Amino acid sequence: MTHDEGRGPLLELQDLSVDYGPVRVLDRLSLRLRAGQVVGVVGESGSGKTTLAKAVLRTVDAANGRVLVDGQDITRLRGGALRRWRRSGAVQYVFQDPLRSLDPGIRIGESIAEGLRIARIPADQARERVDAAVEAVGLDAELLTRLPAGLSGGQRQRAAIARALVVQPRLLVLDEPVSALDAASRDRVVQALIALRRSRDEQLGMLVISHDIGSLAALSDRLVVLHHGRIVEDGLTSQIVARPQHPYTRRLIDSVPVIDIRQPNRPAPLARS
Repeated sequence: MTHDEGRGPLLELQDLSVDYGPVRVLDRLSLRLRAGQVVGVVGESGSGKTTLAKAVLRTVDAANGRVLVDGQDITRLRGGALRRWRRSGAVQYVFQDPLRSLDPGIRIGESIAEGLRIARIPADQARERVDAAVEAVGLDAELLTRLPAGLSGGQRQRAAIARALVVQPRLLVLDEPVSALDAASRDRVVQALIALRRSRDEQLGMLVISHDIGSLAALSDRLVVLHHGRIVEDGLTSQIVARPQHPYTRRLIDSVPVIDIRQPNRPAPLARS
């Protein structure tokens, strides 16, 4: 694939299949994501998007194929090897509902720093990392003393992203990160992710899973269209939005009144109505 030339992939799925009992949920998926790249995975409910995320996180097992992170095959890790890989923090997950990852009884600043305490990072370094993560997602520092209930949905989601960032992962997996938010909050979170991508262009990869093709059009470099567990289209986001090839992709795009592409180095929006 030309867009991955020049560097090895950060994440690679090779003919990945996942079964739930007798049902094949993912069927021979192959994709690549390099550092500094945002890959969006779009599909309706039941298309297999969340199962894909679980496979990358190794919370479900592959029936066939492989998942490689930074060249390491994590598909067959078990026991202590799997625990060590998870504790490394190389891959971090952001939930659709930030209340699932933010303890309602712990102040936001303490919650963001929790992973650093577990890793026994010295207090001065931990403060620097928390400050950097909060700045990266555009969260006001005054909110760090509040409990999650004192924040809006968009603020909570940005806090959850900061919590994932603070351990300095190589890959962020975001599962429906804006679907539970109102329009204004959704836009702030998308803009925060775009700014994050710009500031850490060569370091961090993002896999963003959503049924909202409009948000993915604004955020992702590349788009993967998932339908009934199979990839039916895969390419540059701008090209797929402008010239979808598969009928399912066209149906997804036609369901959105207007799609704007607002990417770094792409000042003029591409609109489709």
